Amino acid sequence: MEDSAGRGFEYQKIMDDKVNNGNGSERAIPSCCLKARASAPELDVKCHSTVVSGWFSESHFSSGKARKRVYFNNPMWPGEAHSLEVKNILYKGKSDYQEILVFESSTYGKVLVLDGIVQLTEKDECAYQEMIAHLPLCSIPSPKSVLVVGGGDGGVLREISRHGSVELIDICEIDKMVIDVCKEYFPELSVGFEDPRVRLHVGDAVEFLQLAPEGKYDAVIVDSSDPVGPAQELVEKPFFQTIAKALRPGGVLCNMTESMWLHTHLIDDMISICREIFKGSVHYAWASVPTYPSGVIGFLICSTEGPLVDFLNPVNPIEKLKGAVKNKRELRFYNSEIHSAAFALPTFLKREVRLLRHSPKLARGIHIP
Repeated sequence: MEDSAGRGFEYQKIMDDKVNNGNGSERAIPSCCLKARASAPELDVKCHSTVVSGWFSESHFSSGKARKRVYFNNPMWPGEAHSLEVKNILYKGKSDYQEILVFESSTYGKVLVLDGIVQLTEKDECAYQEMIAHLPLCSIPSPKSVLVVGGGDGGVLREISRHGSVELIDICEIDKMVIDVCKEYFPELSVGFEDPRVRLHVGDAVEFLQLAPEGKYDAVIVDSSDPVGPAQELVEKPFFQTIAKALRPGGVLCNMTESMWLHTHLIDDMISICREIFKGSVHYAWASVPTYPSGVIGFLICSTEGPLVDFLNPVNPIEKLKGAVKNKRELRFYNSEIHSAAFALPTFLKREVRLLRHSPKLARGIHIP
């Protein structure tokens, strides 16, 4: 059985292939389950439950008859589950693309869930949003044009807006409902859409990038969902090629790249692809986000051929940016020390991801064939 990067994951065998609602009719298949089926079609996934007895459990899929139901978890992180106590469900709906759930948790504040997977919580969103934005933008001098892929909650836009040198912020988000829901329930993130430099494009990011002028952007930030099913193309070679074409010489990409505890095969594949495409430098960085699987999230950060980019030592430190905090929420996670520390990698990761074994040379931006 294979995951979206073409590597093996072991899944629990589902023996029963029909679920009914008691009167013999088959239940509709939620979109999150369709994503799991796309990743592992031999699993006949039929239904799921997100909130049971006051608790949300991330991506609990189920199969089997009502009295003999077999539960298993998202194929991106088999064998484990993360649960949050639910105080109140604030919103539940379905867009053309996914199921959207917002609830108030007892410990992490409001939580945004898409297709059964936690996207952010009020308590720890700062770590992800600040890192994915400032790792690339603080590594190049005076960035002026930035593209955000995904990011419909607005948090990445909020962080980009701290950079006074930026003149244009394009964002391409496929699901307008996500934007609308976040504007209502997460105003502290969606405030990013209020920046006059932001231009919103609702549509497919792959098509948007294919039409982008060559060398238009100083930075591209990919705030995508997990690469399961329909999102698989966002971790494949053609997508990265279109990004590289849209970047100027010495331009940078920062791409969400999963957890080093769970997805070293996926990380290895993505780094291998990007080493072929980005002739500047390619690095893996990471941050702690408690409500993400394993509590860790990674970032693939690359530069195109051109002016050398030293990602480990920010040339555009956030502490020296005029207006970086003025009239905006105070930074809670990111600083220049955290920036450099994010590239320090544990021994097991260097062993399992072959190109990371060359990290001293990669840190100086030297290309290894």
